[in-house]
Amino acid sequence: MNKKVIIVNLLLVLLAFAPLSGQEIAGTPEYIKALTVEWKGERFSDGRPKVSDNLLERLKKITIEEAWAELMKLGYQNQYEGEWMLLHEREDAVMTGRAVTAQFMPMRPDLENQILEQGKKEGRMWEQRRTVSWVINSLVKGDVYVADTYNKEFLGTVVGSNLGNGVFNATGNGIITYGHIRDIERLRKIPGFNVWSKGYDPSYMRQTILTNYNVPIRIGKAIVLPGDVVFAKPGAVLFIPSHLVEHIVLTSEFTKLTDEFGEEMIKAGVYTAGQIDSAWGKEINESFKRWLANYKGELPMTRKELEEFLEERNF
Repeated sequence: MNKKVIIVNLLLVLLAFAPLSGQEIAGTPEYIKALTVEWKGERFSDGRPKVSDNLLERLKKITIEEAWAELMKLGYQNQYEGEWMLLHEREDAVMTGRAVTAQFMPMRPDLENQILEQGKKEGRMWEQRRTVSWVINSLVKGDVYVADTYNKEFLGTVVGSNLGNGVFNATGNGIITYGHIRDIERLRKIPGFNVWSKGYDPSYMRQTILTNYNVPIRIGKAIVLPGDVVFAKPGAVLFIPSHLVEHIVLTSEFTKLTDEFGEEMIKAGVYTAGQIDSAWGKEINESFKRWLANYKGELPMTRKELEEFLEERNF
C-alpha cells in the first residue's frame, strides 16, 4: 500500500470519529461526504447528497415491496423498519424526502454540560438547556427529520405542536421518529403534516439530550445516513442510500411496465401465465420490446432513461 493510500485512509478514519469527539454538534460536510462517497451528484452546503425532487416524486408511485426487494438484492438488508403509528392514518399516506438524522440519548450531567458548552460556541439556543430544537434550524425544503429517541415514552417526546410547526414550515414534510410525540390534537391541525412514530405520550422531553445530528443513526432495525432518501408509507419506512435511489426508481418503474405487458399478453391469449411468470426467452423479450415501441400510455420514465435501462439490462 503506497503512502498516498495510507494518508487517505487515515483521514477517513479521523473524519469518521470527528462528531464523537464533541468538537461539533453536527456532522461536518467533510464527514458527510466521506460517509456518502458513492454519491456523485449535487450536494447541499452541509455535505448531504441532494437527490432530485423529480426522483422523490417518482418514488411515491412505487410500492415498498418493489423498492425493498431491489435493496435486498443489492445487499442492503438493514434499511427497513415497520410497525409505525401515523399521525394521520390514511391508506394513501406517503412521504419521501432527504434525511436529516438526529441522535438522542439519556441525559447525564457531564455529557450535557459538554454539549451545551459546544452549543454555546456554535451560537445555538443553550440557555434553557433544551437541545431538542437545535436540528430544526438546519432543515430545508424537501428534508425529513429522522430522530432516534431510543423509543422513550415518558419525557422522551421529540415534537409537540410548536416544533412540529417548525419542522413543517422548514421542510414541507413530516417526521420519522423511533420514539414518541405529544400534542397530537394540535399536530393534526397542520395541513399536509404527518408523523411516523412509535406512539404517543403527553409528557414533554426531559432527561433526554441531543448528542449529534447529521451522523449515522439506528431507527429500529434500520441504519440511516444523512442524505438517505426516506420512503414512508402506512406502517412501513425504507431508508434508501442516496446513490441507489435512481436505480431503485427505474427498476421499479420498469417492473410495472413488464407487469402491464404480461397482463395484456395473458388476457389476449398470446402467452400463458406460466410463460409470463417464468424467465423470458428471446421470443417474449422481442415481443416486449415491440410492445414498448408502440406503448400509448404515459411512461413513468423518459424514453431516453428507458433506452439506457434496456441497454444496461441487455434486453
